[in-house]
Amino acid sequence: MPALFPHPHLLGIEGLSAADILNILDEAEQWTAFNRGARKADDRLHGLTQINAFFENSTRTLFSFEIAGKRLGAQVSNFHPAASSVRKGESLIDTALTLNAMRPDILVIRHEANGAAGEVAGLMDCPVINAGDGQGEHPTQALLDALTIRRRFGRIEGLKIAICGDIEHSRVANSNLRSLPLLGAEVRIVAPLCLMPAVVPEGIAAFQDFDEGIAGVDAVMMLRIQKERMEEDFPDTLQDYHTEYGLTRARLARAAPDAIVMHPGPMNRGVEIDGDVADDPARSVILEQVELGVAVRMACLDLLTRERRT
Repeated sequence: MPALFPHPHLLGIEGLSAADILNILDEAEQWTAFNRGARKADDRLHGLTQINAFFENSTRTLFSFEIAGKRLGAQVSNFHPAASSVRKGESLIDTALTLNAMRPDILVIRHEANGAAGEVAGLMDCPVINAGDGQGEHPTQALLDALTIRRRFGRIEGLKIAICGDIEHSRVANSNLRSLPLLGAEVRIVAPLCLMPAVVPEGIAAFQDFDEGIAGVDAVMMLRIQKERMEEDFPDTLQDYHTEYGLTRARLARAAPDAIVMHPGPMNRGVEIDGDVADDPARSVILEQVELGVAVRMACLDLLTRERRT
């Protein structure tokens, strides 16, 4: 039988079809139920080695990939650049070749350089999953976001979704701007001009007015304001940013009555989102995104290693 996921790697949403995405979401559904059970042990990846090579700090993505691999029975090793030869000047290429020589069965990589995951995939003899490359893509985040939306509304097609904040620098936005329209959503981006992408994707409505941009939407997806870039790209203060673009309870009232609030984390409370909005159990699905991230990553690990297990 043909593989459910007809790609050797998962480097981005770009290149995937709607059917590819829906296959992953459907596979993740079973793991969502599995992860809520008392025992969380499956052996389908027994005997396989998974390396998580994270050149950038991470909480949600790194630990969810580690938990996902272990729940599937894999031997999981985390590569720590600070304790490796990277600190001695070893290049990404040489590091990848070294890891490949150890014959892993799947590699998960996060790196600060655009295209790093693709470059490494060209050197590896195993599937590679991009866990975030610079300002490029973050495909598993977009997949878990899609699953979160689908589970809340029962569909994605026809929904209105606003992605708000630092669009220009966000790999999360880049992946969601590919996946959500492919699944039939009407997507808007909302940001000050200095944080808008140089080219707005075709079919995406762009708003600089926050209130106008989220009016009537079904989901408000807030993005982390990257404080390290604020002085350069947004010369006003963080408080000024919050006044104009922060999600407050009053602002959320402009969205649809049952609109959900999303955030990939980590959050800057009081900057891009107020704490009472982020913690509202009736509207916020932020922790549900974290939960479903494990299920989505289990599905990706399973699908990408099936041929190696036959």
